[in-house]
Amino acid sequence: MRALTPSFADCFFVALLAWLFICGASGWKSLLGDGDTGWHIRTGQYILAHHSVPTRDLFSFSKPEAPWFAWEWLSDVLFAVLFRMAGLKAITLFAGALVALYATVLLRFSLWLGANALVAAMLSLVAVGASSMHFLARPHLFTLLALPGCLWLLQADARRNTRWVWWLIPITALWTNLHGGFTVFLACLALFTLGSAIEAWLGRPRWPQVARFGALLAGCSLASLVNPYGIQLHLHILEYLRADWIKNLIQEFQAPTFRSEGQLQFEALLIVGLVVTGLLLRKQRVAEALCILFLAHSSLISVRHAPLFAAVVAPLIGSELSAWWKAWAGNLQRTSVVRILQQLGEDLQPVFRRNTVWPLVVVLVLAALDAPLKWPRDFPSEVFPVQMVHDHSKLLESGRLLTTDQWGDYIIYCLYPRQKVFVDGRSDFYGERLGQDYLHLLQGAYDWRAVLERYGFQVALLPVDLPLTGLLKADPHWRVVADDHRSILLTRLSVQNLGD
Repeated sequence: MRALTPSFADCFFVALLAWLFICGASGWKSLLGDGDTGWHIRTGQYILAHHSVPTRDLFSFSKPEAPWFAWEWLSDVLFAVLFRMAGLKAITLFAGALVALYATVLLRFSLWLGANALVAAMLSLVAVGASSMHFLARPHLFTLLALPGCLWLLQADARRNTRWVWWLIPITALWTNLHGGFTVFLACLALFTLGSAIEAWLGRPRWPQVARFGALLAGCSLASLVNPYGIQLHLHILEYLRADWIKNLIQEFQAPTFRSEGQLQFEALLIVGLVVTGLLLRKQRVAEALCILFLAHSSLISVRHAPLFAAVVAPLIGSELSAWWKAWAGNLQRTSVVRILQQLGEDLQPVFRRNTVWPLVVVLVLAALDAPLKWPRDFPSEVFPVQMVHDHSKLLESGRLLTTDQWGDYIIYCLYPRQKVFVDGRSDFYGERLGQDYLHLLQGAYDWRAVLERYGFQVALLPVDLPLTGLLKADPHWRVVADDHRSILLTRLSVQNLGD
Protein backbone atom coordinates (compact mmCIF):
# COMPACT_ATOMS: atom_id res chain seq x y z
CA MET A 1 0.00 0.00 0.00
CA ARG A 2 2.89 2.36 0.70
CA ALA A 3 4.20 1.77 -2.83
CA LEU A 4 0.75 2.56 -4.25
CA THR A 5 0.18 5.76 -2.25
CA PRO A 6 1.39 8.79 -4.25
CA SER A 7 3.99 10.96 -2.55
CA PHE A 8 4.70 14.66 -2.97
CA ALA A 9 7.82 13.70 -4.94
CA ASP A 10 5.57 11.81 -7.37
CA CYS A 11 3.36 14.88 -7.71
CA PHE A 12 6.47 16.99 -8.34
CA PHE A 13 7.54 14.64 -11.17
CA VAL A 14 4.10 14.64 -12.81
CA ALA A 15 3.56 18.39 -12.37
CA LEU A 16 6.91 19.18 -13.96
CA LEU A 17 6.22 16.85 -16.88
CA ALA A 18 2.86 18.56 -17.42
CA TRP A 19 4.21 22.09 -16.96
CA LEU A 20 7.11 21.71 -19.39
CA PHE A 21 5.75 19.46 -22.11
CA ILE A 22 1.99 18.92 -21.89
CA CYS A 23 0.75 22.42 -21.06
CA GLY A 24 3.80 24.36 -22.26
CA ALA A 25 3.57 26.68 -25.26
CA SER A 26 5.85 24.54 -27.43
CA GLY A 27 4.84 21.20 -25.95
CA TRP A 28 6.77 18.06 -26.76
CA LYS A 29 8.27 19.52 -29.94
CA SER A 30 10.47 21.82 -27.81
CA LEU A 31 12.60 18.72 -27.18
CA LEU A 32 13.32 18.56 -30.93
CA GLY A 33 14.72 22.07 -31.20
CA ASP A 34 18.18 20.68 -32.02
CA GLY A 35 18.71 18.74 -35.23
CA ASP A 36 21.37 16.46 -33.71
CA THR A 37 18.56 14.12 -32.73
CA GLY A 38 18.20 13.28 -36.42
CA TRP A 39 21.71 11.94 -36.98
CA HIS A 40 21.64 10.16 -33.61
CA ILE A 41 18.60 8.21 -34.83
CA ARG A 42 20.24 7.34 -38.16
CA THR A 43 23.49 6.32 -36.48
CA GLY A 44 21.60 4.01 -34.16
CA GLN A 45 19.77 2.48 -37.11
CA TYR A 46 23.11 1.85 -38.82
CA ILE A 47 24.48 0.13 -35.72
CA LEU A 48 21.39 -2.08 -35.41
CA ALA A 49 21.56 -3.00 -39.09
CA HIS A 50 25.32 -3.72 -39.23
CA HIS A 51 25.87 -4.93 -35.63
CA SER A 52 28.93 -2.73 -35.30
CA VAL A 53 29.84 0.78 -34.17
CA PRO A 54 30.99 2.97 -37.08
CA THR A 55 34.57 4.18 -37.11
CA ARG A 56 34.27 6.01 -40.45
CA ASP A 57 31.99 8.85 -41.48
CA LEU A 58 28.52 7.95 -42.75
CA PHE A 59 26.88 11.25 -43.54
CA SER A 60 29.12 13.79 -45.34
CA PHE A 61 30.52 14.32 -48.83
CA SER A 62 33.05 16.85 -47.50
CA LYS A 63 34.96 14.20 -45.48
CA PRO A 64 33.78 10.86 -46.89
CA GLU A 65 34.96 7.79 -45.01
CA ALA A 66 37.13 9.91 -42.70
CA PRO A 67 37.77 8.51 -39.19
CA TRP A 68 34.85 9.32 -36.89
CA PHE A 69 34.18 8.78 -33.19
CA ALA A 70 30.54 7.77 -32.67
CA TRP A 71 31.18 8.31 -28.99
CA GLU A 72 27.49 8.28 -27.99
CA TRP A 73 26.76 5.04 -29.81
CA LEU A 74 24.72 3.49 -27.00
CA SER A 75 22.43 6.52 -26.87
CA ASP A 76 22.14 6.29 -30.65
CA VAL A 77 21.00 2.67 -30.39
CA LEU A 78 18.45 3.58 -27.73
CA PHE A 79 17.10 6.42 -29.87
CA ALA A 80 16.83 4.09 -32.86
CA VAL A 81 14.93 1.49 -30.82
CA LEU A 82 12.54 4.13 -29.49
CA PHE A 83 12.05 5.51 -33.00
CA ARG A 84 11.25 2.03 -34.28
CA MET A 85 8.68 1.59 -31.51
CA ALA A 86 6.73 4.84 -31.89
CA GLY A 87 8.69 7.38 -33.92
CA LEU A 88 9.42 10.83 -32.51
CA LYS A 89 6.66 10.36 -29.94
CA ALA A 90 8.69 7.70 -28.11
CA ILE A 91 11.87 9.76 -28.23
CA THR A 92 10.26 12.94 -26.90
CA LEU A 93 8.37 11.09 -24.16
CA PHE A 94 11.57 9.37 -23.05
CA ALA A 95 13.49 12.68 -23.07
CA GLY A 96 10.72 14.46 -21.16
CA ALA A 97 10.67 11.70 -18.54
CA LEU A 98 14.46 12.04 -18.12
CA VAL A 99 14.07 15.78 -17.55
CA ALA A 100 11.35 15.27 -14.92
CA LEU A 101 13.43 12.53 -13.27
CA TYR A 102 16.44 14.85 -13.19
CA ALA A 103 14.39 17.48 -11.33
CA THR A 104 13.09 14.86 -8.91
CA VAL A 105 16.64 13.66 -8.18
CA LEU A 106 17.63 17.24 -7.37
CA LEU A 107 14.66 17.52 -5.01
CA ARG A 108 15.44 14.26 -3.23
CA PHE A 109 19.17 15.04 -3.04
CA SER A 110 18.42 18.43 -1.45
CA LEU A 111 16.18 16.80 1.15
CA TRP A 112 18.82 14.17 1.90
CA LEU A 113 21.30 16.98 2.58
CA GLY A 114 18.84 18.38 5.13
CA ALA A 115 17.09 21.06 3.10
CA ASN A 116 13.67 22.31 4.12
CA ALA A 117 11.05 20.84 1.75
CA LEU A 118 9.85 24.26 0.60
CA VAL A 119 13.41 25.47 -0.03
CA ALA A 120 14.30 22.23 -1.81
CA ALA A 121 11.29 22.49 -4.13
CA MET A 122 11.96 26.15 -4.92
CA LEU A 123 15.66 25.65 -5.68
CA SER A 124 14.96 22.55 -7.75
CA LEU A 125 12.64 24.63 -9.93
CA VAL A 126 15.27 27.35 -10.26
CA ALA A 127 17.82 24.70 -11.27
CA VAL A 128 15.34 23.36 -13.82
CA GLY A 129 15.01 26.85 -15.30
CA ALA A 130 18.78 27.28 -15.41
CA SER A 131 19.12 23.89 -17.13
CA SER A 132 16.29 24.40 -19.61
CA MET A 133 18.65 25.36 -22.44
CA HIS A 134 19.63 21.69 -22.60
CA PHE A 135 16.15 20.21 -22.42
CA LEU A 136 16.56 18.58 -25.82
CA ALA A 137 16.22 15.00 -26.98
CA ARG A 138 19.96 14.43 -27.07
CA PRO A 139 22.37 12.14 -25.20
CA HIS A 140 23.50 14.89 -22.81
CA LEU A 141 20.31 14.29 -20.79
CA PHE A 142 21.99 11.18 -19.41
CA THR A 143 24.81 13.32 -18.02
CA LEU A 144 22.35 15.84 -16.60
CA LEU A 145 20.69 13.02 -14.66
CA ALA A 146 23.78 10.97 -13.78
CA LEU A 147 26.02 13.72 -12.40
CA PRO A 148 23.90 14.74 -9.36
CA GLY A 149 22.97 11.10 -8.76
CA CYS A 150 26.62 9.98 -8.67
CA LEU A 151 27.70 12.90 -6.49
CA TRP A 152 24.85 12.04 -4.11
CA LEU A 153 26.27 8.52 -3.82
CA LEU A 154 29.75 9.95 -3.17
CA GLN A 155 28.46 12.20 -0.40
CA ALA A 156 26.54 9.33 1.16
CA ASP A 157 29.74 7.29 1.25
CA ALA A 158 31.66 10.20 2.75
CA ARG A 159 29.18 10.23 5.65
CA ARG A 160 29.20 6.50 6.13
CA ASN A 161 31.00 3.92 4.02
CA THR A 162 28.67 1.88 1.88
CA ARG A 163 29.30 -0.84 -0.68
CA TRP A 164 26.87 0.88 -3.02
CA VAL A 165 29.53 3.45 -3.91
CA TRP A 166 31.41 0.79 -5.91
CA TRP A 167 28.47 0.69 -8.32
CA LEU A 168 29.94 3.93 -9.67
CA ILE A 169 32.51 1.83 -11.56
CA PRO A 170 30.03 -0.02 -13.83
CA ILE A 171 27.92 3.14 -14.00
CA THR A 172 30.95 4.97 -15.40
CA ALA A 173 31.46 2.25 -18.02
CA LEU A 174 27.81 2.62 -19.08
CA TRP A 175 27.94 6.42 -18.97
CA THR A 176 31.06 6.51 -21.18
CA ASN A 177 29.13 4.87 -24.01
CA LEU A 178 26.07 7.08 -23.54
CA HIS A 179 27.66 10.54 -23.46
CA GLY A 180 31.03 12.23 -23.12
CA GLY A 181 29.95 13.97 -19.90
CA PHE A 182 31.51 11.11 -17.92
CA THR A 183 34.71 13.21 -18.03
CA VAL A 184 33.04 15.85 -15.81
CA PHE A 185 32.23 13.16 -13.25
CA LEU A 186 35.83 11.89 -13.28
CA ALA A 187 37.02 15.46 -12.71
CA CYS A 188 34.59 15.88 -9.78
CA LEU A 189 35.68 12.54 -8.33
CA ALA A 190 39.32 13.68 -8.55
CA LEU A 191 38.37 16.92 -6.79
CA PHE A 192 36.55 14.94 -4.08
CA THR A 193 39.73 12.93 -3.55
CA LEU A 194 41.90 16.05 -3.45
CA GLY A 195 39.42 17.88 -1.21
CA SER A 196 39.30 14.96 1.22
CA ALA A 197 43.12 14.98 1.37
CA ILE A 198 43.11 18.72 2.16
CA GLU A 199 40.46 18.16 4.86
CA ALA A 200 42.63 15.39 6.35
CA TRP A 201 45.66 17.71 6.29
CA LEU A 202 43.55 20.32 8.13
CA GLY A 203 42.90 17.82 10.92
CA ARG A 204 39.69 16.02 9.99
CA PRO A 205 39.84 12.18 10.16
CA ARG A 206 39.65 11.73 6.40
CA TRP A 207 42.71 9.69 5.34
CA PRO A 208 40.77 6.39 4.98
CA GLN A 209 38.25 8.22 2.81
CA VAL A 210 41.07 9.64 0.69
CA ALA A 211 42.33 6.13 -0.01
CA ARG A 212 38.79 4.93 -0.72
CA PHE A 213 38.06 7.77 -3.16
CA GLY A 214 41.47 7.29 -4.79
CA ALA A 215 40.71 3.62 -5.42
CA LEU A 216 37.28 4.56 -6.73
CA LEU A 217 38.82 7.15 -9.07
CA ALA A 218 41.23 4.56 -10.42
CA GLY A 219 38.41 2.04 -10.92
CA CYS A 220 36.12 4.54 -12.67
CA SER A 221 38.96 5.77 -14.88
CA LEU A 222 39.73 2.22 -15.99
CA ALA A 223 36.02 1.53 -16.52
CA SER A 224 35.84 4.52 -18.88
CA LEU A 225 38.23 2.68 -21.20
CA VAL A 226 35.50 0.12 -21.89
CA ASN A 227 34.33 1.73 -25.11
CA PRO A 228 34.85 1.00 -28.82
CA TYR A 229 37.75 3.46 -29.07
CA GLY A 230 39.63 2.91 -25.80
CA ILE A 231 41.94 5.70 -24.67
CA GLN A 232 41.60 7.38 -28.08
CA LEU A 233 38.12 8.54 -27.04
CA HIS A 234 39.54 10.44 -24.07
CA LEU A 235 42.22 12.07 -26.22
CA HIS A 236 39.62 13.04 -28.80
CA ILE A 237 37.34 14.64 -26.19
CA LEU A 238 40.28 16.54 -24.69
CA GLU A 239 41.30 17.88 -28.11
CA TYR A 240 37.69 18.80 -28.85
CA LEU A 241 37.21 20.75 -25.63
CA ARG A 242 40.50 22.62 -26.07
CA ALA A 243 39.84 23.73 -29.66
CA ASP A 244 39.50 27.51 -29.91
CA TRP A 245 37.70 27.34 -33.27
CA ILE A 246 34.88 25.35 -31.64
CA LYS A 247 34.36 28.16 -29.13
CA ASN A 248 34.18 30.71 -31.95
CA LEU A 249 31.79 28.64 -34.06
CA ILE A 250 29.30 27.05 -31.64
CA GLN A 251 27.19 29.22 -29.36
CA GLU A 252 26.85 26.72 -26.50
CA PHE A 253 30.67 26.64 -26.19
CA GLN A 254 30.77 30.39 -25.62
CA ALA A 255 30.40 32.36 -22.39
CA PRO A 256 26.87 33.01 -21.06
CA THR A 257 25.20 36.29 -21.99
CA PHE A 258 22.79 36.45 -19.00
CA ARG A 259 19.93 37.68 -21.18
CA SER A 260 17.43 34.85 -21.30
CA GLU A 261 15.28 33.85 -18.33
CA GLY A 262 17.16 30.57 -17.92
CA GLN A 263 20.54 32.31 -17.86
CA LEU A 264 19.30 34.84 -15.30
CA GLN A 265 18.32 31.90 -13.09
CA PHE A 266 21.78 30.47 -13.64
CA GLU A 267 23.27 33.83 -12.65
CA ALA A 268 21.31 33.80 -9.38
CA LEU A 269 22.55 30.28 -8.61
CA LEU A 270 26.09 31.33 -9.51
CA ILE A 271 26.14 34.28 -7.12
CA VAL A 272 24.54 32.41 -4.23
CA GLY A 273 26.64 29.34 -4.97
CA LEU A 274 29.88 31.28 -4.64
CA VAL A 275 28.67 32.64 -1.29
CA VAL A 276 27.88 29.08 -0.19
CA THR A 277 31.38 28.05 -1.29
CA GLY A 278 32.82 30.43 1.26
CA LEU A 279 30.59 28.92 3.98
CA LEU A 280 31.67 25.41 2.99
CA LEU A 281 35.34 26.36 3.18
CA ARG A 282 34.79 27.83 6.67
CA LYS A 283 33.34 24.44 7.68
CA GLN A 284 36.35 22.69 6.05
CA ARG A 285 34.09 20.99 3.50
CA VAL A 286 36.72 21.44 0.85
CA ALA A 287 35.65 18.66 -1.52
CA GLU A 288 32.21 20.15 -2.16
CA ALA A 289 33.64 23.67 -2.47
CA LEU A 290 36.15 22.54 -5.10
CA CYS A 291 33.40 20.95 -7.19
CA ILE A 292 31.36 24.16 -7.10
CA LEU A 293 34.36 26.28 -8.11
CA PHE A 294 35.32 23.89 -10.92
CA LEU A 295 31.85 23.86 -12.43
CA ALA A 296 31.37 27.61 -11.91
CA HIS A 297 34.58 28.25 -13.84
CA SER A 298 33.57 25.78 -16.57
CA SER A 299 30.12 27.35 -16.97
CA LEU A 300 31.53 30.87 -17.24
CA ILE A 301 33.81 29.76 -20.05
CA SER A 302 31.17 27.64 -21.82
CA VAL A 303 27.44 28.05 -21.20
CA ARG A 304 26.87 24.37 -22.02
CA HIS A 305 28.22 23.59 -18.51
CA ALA A 306 25.68 25.86 -16.78
CA PRO A 307 23.09 23.03 -16.36
CA LEU A 308 25.73 20.84 -14.71
CA PHE A 309 26.66 23.65 -12.33
CA ALA A 310 22.98 24.13 -11.47
CA ALA A 311 22.57 20.39 -10.86
CA VAL A 312 25.44 20.31 -8.38
CA VAL A 313 25.04 23.64 -6.59
CA ALA A 314 21.25 23.74 -6.06
CA PRO A 315 21.13 20.94 -3.40
CA LEU A 316 24.10 22.47 -1.54
CA ILE A 317 22.49 25.92 -1.55
CA GLY A 318 19.26 24.36 -0.28
CA SER A 319 21.05 22.71 2.63
CA GLU A 320 22.88 25.86 3.73
CA LEU A 321 19.89 28.15 3.20
CA SER A 322 17.63 25.84 5.21
CA ALA A 323 20.08 25.79 8.13
CA TRP A 324 20.16 29.60 8.13
CA TRP A 325 16.36 29.80 7.89
CA LYS A 326 15.93 27.37 10.78
CA ALA A 327 18.28 29.37 13.01
CA TRP A 328 16.51 32.62 12.13
CA ALA A 329 13.00 31.20 12.63
CA GLY A 330 14.02 29.75 16.00
CA ASN A 331 14.36 33.26 17.39
CA LEU A 332 10.88 34.32 16.23
CA GLN A 333 7.48 33.82 17.81
CA ARG A 334 5.66 30.60 16.99
CA THR A 335 2.84 32.56 15.38
CA SER A 336 5.11 34.41 12.94
CA VAL A 337 4.63 33.60 9.24
CA VAL A 338 8.35 32.88 8.76
CA ARG A 339 8.40 30.30 11.54
CA ILE A 340 5.12 28.69 10.44
CA LEU A 341 6.43 28.26 6.89
CA GLN A 342 9.72 26.92 8.15
CA GLN A 343 7.96 24.36 10.32
CA LEU A 344 5.62 23.45 7.46
CA GLY A 345 8.60 22.73 5.24
CA GLU A 346 10.12 20.46 7.88
CA ASP A 347 6.81 18.66 8.39
CA LEU A 348 6.56 18.00 4.66
CA GLN A 349 10.00 16.41 4.39
CA PRO A 350 8.88 12.79 4.98
CA VAL A 351 6.31 12.83 2.16
CA PHE A 352 8.89 14.31 -0.24
CA ARG A 353 11.52 11.71 0.61
CA ARG A 354 10.01 8.75 -1.21
CA ASN A 355 8.79 7.80 -4.65
CA THR A 356 6.31 5.18 -5.73
CA VAL A 357 5.26 3.48 -8.95
CA TRP A 358 3.05 6.41 -10.00
CA PRO A 359 5.62 8.29 -12.14
CA LEU A 360 6.11 5.11 -14.20
CA VAL A 361 2.34 4.65 -14.44
CA VAL A 362 1.91 8.22 -15.69
CA VAL A 363 4.61 7.74 -18.35
CA LEU A 364 2.97 4.51 -19.54
CA VAL A 365 -0.43 6.21 -19.71
CA LEU A 366 1.09 9.05 -21.75
CA ALA A 367 2.64 6.48 -24.07
CA ALA A 368 -0.80 4.97 -24.67
CA LEU A 369 -2.42 8.33 -25.48
CA ASP A 370 -2.11 9.87 -28.89
CA ALA A 371 -4.25 12.67 -30.35
CA PRO A 372 -5.00 14.73 -27.20
CA LEU A 373 -1.31 15.38 -26.52
CA LYS A 374 -0.26 16.51 -30.03
CA TRP A 375 2.81 14.34 -30.27
CA PRO A 376 5.34 15.58 -32.85
CA ARG A 377 5.31 13.76 -36.18
CA ASP A 378 8.24 15.77 -37.49
CA PHE A 379 10.77 18.32 -36.28
CA PRO A 380 9.37 21.81 -35.53
CA SER A 381 8.76 23.83 -38.69
CA GLU A 382 9.65 27.01 -36.77
CA VAL A 383 13.26 25.81 -36.63
CA PHE A 384 13.71 23.53 -39.64
CA PRO A 385 12.62 23.81 -43.32
CA VAL A 386 10.21 20.89 -42.95
CA GLN A 387 7.81 21.70 -45.79
CA MET A 388 10.57 22.77 -48.14
CA VAL A 389 12.42 19.48 -47.68
CA HIS A 390 9.32 17.37 -48.21
CA ASP A 391 8.14 19.36 -51.26
CA HIS A 392 11.52 19.38 -53.03
CA SER A 393 13.19 16.19 -51.85
CA LYS A 394 14.13 15.06 -55.38
CA LEU A 395 15.86 18.34 -56.14
CA LEU A 396 17.66 18.24 -52.79
CA GLU A 397 18.93 14.76 -53.67
CA SER A 398 20.07 15.77 -57.15
CA GLY A 399 23.51 17.18 -56.31
CA ARG A 400 25.84 18.44 -53.63
CA LEU A 401 23.75 20.38 -51.15
CA LEU A 402 24.80 23.49 -49.26
CA THR A 403 22.88 24.15 -46.07
CA THR A 404 23.54 25.08 -42.44
CA ASP A 405 24.85 22.60 -39.89
CA GLN A 406 21.50 22.46 -38.04
CA TRP A 407 19.58 21.93 -41.24
CA GLY A 408 22.21 19.41 -42.27
CA ASP A 409 21.14 17.33 -39.26
CA TYR A 410 17.57 17.46 -40.52
CA ILE A 411 18.66 16.50 -44.05
CA ILE A 412 20.37 13.42 -42.58
CA TYR A 413 17.16 12.55 -40.74
CA CYS A 414 15.00 12.95 -43.88
CA LEU A 415 17.20 12.00 -46.83
CA TYR A 416 20.03 9.72 -45.64
CA PRO A 417 21.41 7.64 -47.36
CA ARG A 418 20.12 9.20 -50.62
CA GLN A 419 21.79 12.52 -49.81
CA LYS A 420 24.87 13.37 -47.81
CA VAL A 421 25.73 16.76 -46.31
CA PHE A 422 28.49 19.33 -46.32
CA VAL A 423 28.40 19.82 -42.53
CA ASP A 424 26.10 18.88 -39.67
CA GLY A 425 26.11 19.06 -35.87
CA ARG A 426 29.20 16.86 -35.44
CA SER A 427 31.58 19.79 -35.01
CA ASP A 428 34.21 17.56 -33.40
CA PHE A 429 34.39 15.55 -36.64
CA TYR A 430 34.71 18.31 -39.25
CA GLY A 431 37.69 20.11 -37.79
CA GLU A 432 38.99 23.67 -37.98
CA ARG A 433 39.74 23.95 -41.71
CA LEU A 434 36.32 22.82 -42.88
CA GLY A 435 34.71 24.80 -40.07
CA GLN A 436 36.39 27.97 -41.32
CA ASP A 437 35.30 27.25 -44.90
CA TYR A 438 31.74 26.86 -43.63
CA LEU A 439 31.84 30.15 -41.74
CA HIS A 440 33.36 32.04 -44.67
CA LEU A 441 30.59 30.74 -46.92
CA LEU A 442 27.67 31.66 -44.67
CA GLN A 443 29.11 35.09 -43.85
CA GLY A 444 29.89 35.87 -47.49
CA ALA A 445 33.57 36.46 -46.69
CA TYR A 446 36.09 37.59 -49.32
CA ASP A 447 36.74 34.01 -50.48
CA TRP A 448 33.15 32.75 -50.47
CA ARG A 449 33.07 32.10 -54.21
CA ALA A 450 36.32 30.10 -54.12
CA VAL A 451 34.96 27.95 -51.30
CA LEU A 452 31.71 27.47 -53.21
CA GLU A 453 33.60 26.19 -56.26
CA ARG A 454 35.98 24.06 -54.21
CA TYR A 455 33.18 21.85 -52.91
CA GLY A 456 31.13 21.86 -56.12
CA PHE A 457 27.75 22.76 -54.64
CA GLN A 458 24.81 22.35 -56.99
CA VAL A 459 21.84 23.02 -54.67
CA ALA A 460 21.50 25.41 -51.72
CA LEU A 461 18.89 25.44 -48.96
CA LEU A 462 19.52 28.44 -46.72
CA PRO A 463 17.81 30.76 -44.23
CA VAL A 464 16.66 33.94 -45.96
CA ASP A 465 18.62 36.27 -43.66
CA LEU A 466 22.12 34.87 -44.29
CA PRO A 467 24.62 37.10 -46.16
CA LEU A 468 25.33 34.19 -48.53
CA THR A 469 21.66 33.94 -49.47
CA GLY A 470 21.63 37.48 -50.84
CA LEU A 471 24.87 36.84 -52.75
CA LEU A 472 23.51 33.70 -54.41
CA LYS A 473 20.22 35.39 -55.31
CA ALA A 474 22.20 38.06 -57.14
CA ASP A 475 24.52 35.55 -58.82
CA PRO A 476 23.47 34.79 -62.44
CA HIS A 477 24.68 31.20 -62.09
CA TRP A 478 22.05 30.46 -59.43
CA ARG A 479 18.27 30.47 -59.66
CA VAL A 480 15.66 30.66 -56.91
CA VAL A 481 13.38 27.60 -56.97
CA ALA A 482 11.28 28.29 -53.85
CA ASP A 483 11.06 30.90 -51.12
CA ASP A 484 8.77 30.57 -48.09
CA HIS A 485 10.13 33.72 -46.37
CA ARG A 486 12.03 31.59 -43.84
CA SER A 487 14.10 29.39 -46.12
CA ILE A 488 15.08 29.70 -49.74
CA LEU A 489 15.96 26.92 -52.18
CA LEU A 490 18.38 27.72 -55.01
CA THR A 491 19.93 25.62 -57.75
CA ARG A 492 22.76 26.10 -60.20
CA LEU A 493 21.60 26.51 -63.75
CA SER A 494 23.03 23.12 -64.75
CA VAL A 495 20.42 21.32 -62.62
CA GLN A 496 17.67 23.90 -62.67
CA ASN A 497 14.93 21.65 -64.01
CA LEU A 498 15.43 18.70 -61.68
CA GLY A 499 12.68 18.14 -59.14
CA ASP A 500 10.36 20.88 -60.43
